[in-house]
Amino acid sequence: MKTKKLRTGLIGNPLGHSWSPEIHALLGDYEYRLMPMEEEAVGPFLAAGDFDALNVTIPYKKTVMPFLDSISDEARRIGSVNTVVRDGSGCLHGYNTDYAGFSYMLDRAGIALGGRKVVILGSGGASVTARCVSGDRGAAQIVVISRSGEDNYTNLERHRDADVLINTTPVGMFPKNGESPVSLDCFPGLSAVVDMIYNPERTALILDAEERGIPCTSGLPMLVAQAVRASELFTGESIPAERVEEVIRALQRSKRNIVLIGMPGCGKSTLGKKLAARLGRRFADLDAEIVRSAGKSIPDIFREDGEARFRDLETEALRELTKQSGIVLATGGGAVIRAENRRLFRENGTTLLLMRPLSELARGGRPLSQTHTPEELWEARREFYLSAADVTVESAPDPEDTLRRALEALGFEADGRAEP
Repeated sequence: MKTKKLRTGLIGNPLGHSWSPEIHALLGDYEYRLMPMEEEAVGPFLAAGDFDALNVTIPYKKTVMPFLDSISDEARRIGSVNTVVRDGSGCLHGYNTDYAGFSYMLDRAGIALGGRKVVILGSGGASVTARCVSGDRGAAQIVVISRSGEDNYTNLERHRDADVLINTTPVGMFPKNGESPVSLDCFPGLSAVVDMIYNPERTALILDAEERGIPCTSGLPMLVAQAVRASELFTGESIPAERVEEVIRALQRSKRNIVLIGMPGCGKSTLGKKLAARLGRRFADLDAEIVRSAGKSIPDIFREDGEARFRDLETEALRELTKQSGIVLATGGGAVIRAENRRLFRENGTTLLLMRPLSELARGGRPLSQTHTPEELWEARREFYLSAADVTVESAPDPEDTLRRALEALGFEADGRAEP
């Protein structure tokens, strides 16, 4: 007799950009649905009991609490519930798996809080989780920065001695990529930076920390680890720690953009189209987007407006394209020149440098290739290409061989599946 699948899902409003179904599909063999609803529908829905277990997200993590028969200690201390399990007698039990997720994220990044001064940006529900875990881990001092509290963004100088900075605000989250809640110059002695945002994977705050050599972590490990704990509560079965890492890697592969860089005429667009087709992704061409937005060809932009204007258009187009997730993006040969562009590559992407012998580069229709030799362009840009690249692939005479090399370098099988 076939066993009936557990009925699970996520309630909240809105839910359009949730990654939960994809994560839970990797964790267990149960039904998982997105169930957006208005606040007045939450109580009747819980009472009807047409589910076995639920995740709960904004804005209903507090709303569900009066309807539950029991609430775990962690959920009570945090003051919100993000997981509800219905037992065999119909009783509803509430948990908060963000505590476990946040703890896992800290451990994974090797960030210790014991005896340290922790500064937490934001005073909402996520902030309470960070405060709770920080206190349990022996933080010497916990300071919460809010917009209007005693400690706020106008008097950050009080806390220049902060050891660990934790961002629990939505500043810098998709689609407001590139924004940062504070300058790290305000905290010269930081030993770690934590950002609970997971989209983009590298916020401006995280990129700033990386550039300063400060240990840091985004919120993606927390997102996965809290879902793993929820899945364990759903099914009553434990999930090994290595599975958490497998799911993190799977999400990184599916959500990260693949950004192709390289010399003009090296074959980025050709490879990009093949990668997109093999991986079932959307392909985007940065130069084509510039032409579309400017309403004229690239040679015409250079001739009529100059290279500086072209570079501005390039950055504007790149800023919008890199906000997306899971696309294959072919850039122009000079896109690596600007530091801002190189940061944009890293927000949500893996950068692949495609190498082709200089003597084989196509030069037609490329303004700078008409006025500079390939050797001159390579010497001027070599440092930028090499520093921006996460992986490097040598082109082959057969485009299919180049595709195979690129898939291998990116961690995919030849058929586009992720390597085990």
